[in-house]
Amino acid sequence: MEAITERLLGDRKSNLRTQHQVSTTRNMEENIPIYDEFIYCLGAATQVLKFGPWRDLQKTSDEAPPKVLFLIIPGNPGVVGFYKTFMQSLYCGFNSQYPVWAISHAGHCSPPTGMGMTDELDHQTEDVFGLNGQIEHKLFFLKQNVPSDVKLVLIGHSIGCYIILEMMRRSPELKVLKSILLFPTIERMAQSPQGKIMTPWLCSLRYVVYMPLYLLSFLPEIMKTYLVKLALSGIKSVDETSVVASLNLFRMDCAANAMYMGSQEMVKVVERDNATIKQHLSKLIFYYGAVDNWCPVQYYEDIKKDFPKGNIWLCDKGYRHAFVLDSSKEVASLVINWLNEPPNL
Repeated sequence: MEAITERLLGDRKSNLRTQHQVSTTRNMEENIPIYDEFIYCLGAATQVLKFGPWRDLQKTSDEAPPKVLFLIIPGNPGVVGFYKTFMQSLYCGFNSQYPVWAISHAGHCSPPTGMGMTDELDHQTEDVFGLNGQIEHKLFFLKQNVPSDVKLVLIGHSIGCYIILEMMRRSPELKVLKSILLFPTIERMAQSPQGKIMTPWLCSLRYVVYMPLYLLSFLPEIMKTYLVKLALSGIKSVDETSVVASLNLFRMDCAANAMYMGSQEMVKVVERDNATIKQHLSKLIFYYGAVDNWCPVQYYEDIKKDFPKGNIWLCDKGYRHAFVLDSSKEVASLVINWLNEPPNL
């Protein structure tokens, strides 16, 4: 739950199937085509948000296919709606040249009416809602949806950074140009200030939260929206897309899946994967928060000492760990500047 917890408590093609209900919108101000799709990936409900006209990279067309895909791996809860403003800023910042996609974590999105959280007809990888399953979930999505010659810019947030490092370790054949790791929770999560608070709740006491969540799920949408705005009232200029995205957490199974994944994070994210970082150091950019209770400054100082030549930065602008709540455009500008520096895309 690290992304917003400070503010809110077999290769079978059938394993990934697009739900018939696909939302296609267009941002009128920027004239941006946006596709909001719900699919089953490894048997689990998954939301994929796509900016740009390239809805299916596997299909050939008269237009030259894009050479680069930006793929965002979210924090926890892994609801892609939190990243909508961030994605739009990236898409526009690169002059609409590249598709910008975000994939939810398995079971963290609220699927449309008629679509269950799992597809019983499809094979589901072992423990797809756990941390290891979420990594395999992203790799399977790429294998099924992205041609092997398309280069990748991977952008991770929080636990999404850990997932990206694991993806690069497990699948070295991925054509990764750069991996941007924002506020990375890649080590000692349970020992962090926030981890010490959350570990008992996530590992032992999360079942206590289930009944209140179940009761809250029956509230009308207007009341849920009011509660979210109340919880976020201490933040100036809250991104409205974050309010909408937070409503997913009122669905019992979405919240339960997010907390279950969080419990595994506290246990499994212990040692930093120095071997993978060393192997791919030239492709990695780390951005740590100066006031971040999930990955404190000490973690930045430690990794900077171990990798003095790495692109490892400490935020001097006061952005919070959950930057998507109020600083999406600003963080997107940083990413654009990093990628525009030689050697650029």
